[in-house]
Amino acid sequence: MSFLGNIIWFIFGGFLAALGYLIGGAILCLTIIGIPFGVQAIKIGVATLTPFGEEITLKPTAHNTMNTIFNLIWLVFFGWEIAIAHLINGLILYITILGIPFGKQHFKLIPLALFPFGREFTKKH
Repeated sequence: MSFLGNIIWFIFGGFLAALGYLIGGAILCLTIIGIPFGVQAIKIGVATLTPFGEEITLKPTAHNTMNTIFNLIWLVFFGWEIAIAHLINGLILYITILGIPFGKQHFKLIPLALFPFGREFTKKH
């Protein structure tokens, strides 16, 4: 089911969403200060390509000082807008029965969009 869900997701919007993250991440990587944030945007873009069968996990270093500072900067400048976009897309998809699994994927991406430092996307066991 994950494979089929990822194919449908990719065709009907996942590719465009991931492309936005990847382009934004590449632009952020053009500056030295933006590199850590660009890497996180690229990470979210890759996660957005195939979210079915994946889960967000915390790294052991998730709550260290540097990750916390970067997450706060990310939240102020990028995270809240991205999270609202995922929330709106998820709510729109929940209107139809067929869209519910895809809306769940948008809701799953909200924590990663808010605080990407110290989190990773891994296969479900």
